[in-house]
Amino acid sequence: MNAPLLKVENLAKHFPVRGGLLRRVQAQLKAVDGVSFELEAHRTFGLVGESGCGKSTLGRTLLRLHEPTAGRLWFEGQDLTELDTSALKRQRKQMQIIFQDPFASLSPRRTVYETLREPLDLHRIGTASGRKRRIQELLEVVGLRPEAIHRYPHEFSGGQRQRIGIARALAVEPKLIVADEAVSALDVSVQSQILNLIGDLQREFGVAFVFISHDLAVVQHISHEVGVMYLGQLVEQASVERIYSMPTHPYTKALLKAVPKPDPQSDDLDAAAASVLEGDVPSPIHPPSGCSFHTRCPEAMAICRSQTPKSINIGSETDPHQVRCHLVDPALSLHIKHE
Repeated sequence: MNAPLLKVENLAKHFPVRGGLLRRVQAQLKAVDGVSFELEAHRTFGLVGESGCGKSTLGRTLLRLHEPTAGRLWFEGQDLTELDTSALKRQRKQMQIIFQDPFASLSPRRTVYETLREPLDLHRIGTASGRKRRIQELLEVVGLRPEAIHRYPHEFSGGQRQRIGIARALAVEPKLIVADEAVSALDVSVQSQILNLIGDLQREFGVAFVFISHDLAVVQHISHEVGVMYLGQLVEQASVERIYSMPTHPYTKALLKAVPKPDPQSDDLDAAAASVLEGDVPSPIHPPSGCSFHTRCPEAMAICRSQTPKSINIGSETDPHQVRCHLVDPALSLHIKHE
């Protein structure tokens, strides 16, 4: 097995909640709370879960756009958490991000040329004439005409703007791109175009992706490994084949059953309707005790309310399948009973 490009170990990001006249810290919002995974070069790690589960915060923390509260990050064997400001700036050339909103992520006052030239200027890549050629090449790579170089963002459609965002991320030839809900704001037909483009870019340039989405169908299409996130933690992670063929955590099962099926006569529709999760994701300021999912879990047991489950590998060393659930713990299976 190859050494991972990115290694994440017990990563946490907590935000202080202030209140009162003196604005003192009264609590901690645990947006990310002990996440671990590895990503090899040229591969895609899909991150799925409901809104509010901490996916976007995790993506930004991986790049140190948010400073980690705890945990470690290694990129190509280098500990990112120990880098100072100047060293981190140099490292950012290898790690880029595609933002969710193609309308808000581009400055309306800058032309495409100015937008794509900025990262090249910051990292001192090429000469002035060489940078212009590089920008024209990038536009062709993402399927836009070179003459678009002098146009402003308002002159493009949503899909075209997202292509510009992808070109900006590719400008400095990174090895890792975090795509934060990169297609969720786009029409379905445009989504497929952007997903195919990302797949083509990975095959051509060998870029690794952390692909964040709430859409399980999208994640299945583009990912090699998948992590299912709930209330700041990964409750299940495995290869895309294992996640979709043998989901194990009750949360993963519910998410998959709720995905609309193309066949209206399918019996799966009844199962989907019955499996819709009740209630909302609990507050990360005051998460439930024990298993954080027990307040919505149809299979919750007494132990789930008091003890936090540990992550257990139900796969193999070569094909791991991590699940954070008491139901798969062999040490407890003989002693716990459903209420």
